[in-house]
Amino acid sequence: MVLARSGLWQEVVNVPASQTFLMPEGMSFEEAAALLVNYITAYMILFDFGNLRPNQSVLIHMAAGGVGTAAIQLCKTVENVTIFGTASASKHDSLKESGVAHPIDYRTMDYAEEVRKISPKGVDIVLDPLGGSDTSKAFNLLKPMGKLITYGVANLLTGQKKNLMAMAKTWWNQFSISALQLLHHNKAVCGYHLGYMDEEFELVGGVVAKLVNLYSQGKIKPKIDSVWPFDQVADAMKQMQEKKNVGKVILVPEAPKE
Repeated sequence: MVLARSGLWQEVVNVPASQTFLMPEGMSFEEAAALLVNYITAYMILFDFGNLRPNQSVLIHMAAGGVGTAAIQLCKTVENVTIFGTASASKHDSLKESGVAHPIDYRTMDYAEEVRKISPKGVDIVLDPLGGSDTSKAFNLLKPMGKLITYGVANLLTGQKKNLMAMAKTWWNQFSISALQLLHHNKAVCGYHLGYMDEEFELVGGVVAKLVNLYSQGKIKPKIDSVWPFDQVADAMKQMQEKKNVGKVILVPEAPKE
């Protein structure tokens, strides 16, 4: 298994040995491709920043995506964690089967209002890959001692191309808070970007070892939505941008043999 910030969409890659990890027995190559980025991100957000404990509640945005499905599985390794997950309605049955107690259709509902109906005080942890005004909503949804972990700005992308108006709107609505406000609210805000941890070999390696152990115990298993050859990368990306996938979209040099 390989970690690299870029350059993996090719048949042969050259990476430092410190960024490679042995696949556990029984793992497929597709699962190995789906494991590292998604599960390291979800694990460090939930446990290193979030300090997830039994009987807590978590809101997972884009719950049917790669990090979302990883986070759901990792939440289930902790006793009695209540999971809220946002996704389009067509994915709700799959989310319920995977352990999401409360799927929310963000396209037709105000997810903050839906969370409040079920949990008036809010949630303990919010995983925020959206940015902009959604980060403010996430902060307001936290219980006292709650933690917001932001790890992306998906709101910058609308459709297949970057929309300058959407980018400007997201920038204008970007969440901003002072240390004094954090003190008054008894809440925490954290930022996470795995791409800027490529020198933290010991830290990341320790997380990978824990994930491999969880995989070997059958507690986590990467969910593969589909596998695409390099010459169909445009179709694969379109499926992701249209948010039709449940789990990870995988690229391979050649089409899988039937």
